[in-house]
Amino acid sequence: MGVTSPAFPAYTPDSAYLPDPPYTGLVGRTLLFFTALFLATVGPAAAKQVRVADLAGEARHPLVLPPGRTATVLVFTTTDCPISNRYAPDIQALAAKFQKQGIVFTLVYPVRTDTPAVIREHVKKFGYAMPVVRDTAQELVRHTGVTVTPEVAVIGPGGRVLYRGRIDDRYLDFGRDRLQPSDRSLERALDAIVQGKAVAVRETKAVGCFLQDLIK
Repeated sequence: MGVTSPAFPAYTPDSAYLPDPPYTGLVGRTLLFFTALFLATVGPAAAKQVRVADLAGEARHPLVLPPGRTATVLVFTTTDCPISNRYAPDIQALAAKFQKQGIVFTLVYPVRTDTPAVIREHVKKFGYAMPVVRDTAQELVRHTGVTVTPEVAVIGPGGRVLYRGRIDDRYLDFGRDRLQPSDRSLERALDAIVQGKAVAVRETKAVGCFLQDLIK
């Protein structure tokens, strides 16, 4: 399967990541100093250096928004995680809804054993029609902070993580789920973004297959 991925501009330090005031006392001032130092080191140049490969082995920069796009949704998945696979129809439905509103979805496979050949079969089986990249060095995993599959990270201008977490709350725990979700967390975040509003809940807990058990 030939997958093309748009030229993805870079991470800009965001004051939203600074600790809440007041910064009182030595501990508070020290925390503020090291937070500012960290944000200074992960600037635009660092974000541009985050490169992954598509299935043809071509370098891609998913933290850089394609021209005319508002955000990129990185969907972290694996070929053999049952929860990830059950979310395939939901992911495709959300991608179809929001691609017309300036948001692109990209599948991210962070496990080395998911080879290009295995991924092509997976993509074909579940009918995915979106860019695909392999994050075998876990650069995107570290940048976004995801811990399970499926988990999503919404990347905004400058490589900022606007939302990270679950697609919805259908799963209470591994093996425990609802018939229907009561909170469509990703859709709610994307609705806010396309309306030019701040995402009210920027982080939720995702339930799925732990990456630390899969990444060796």
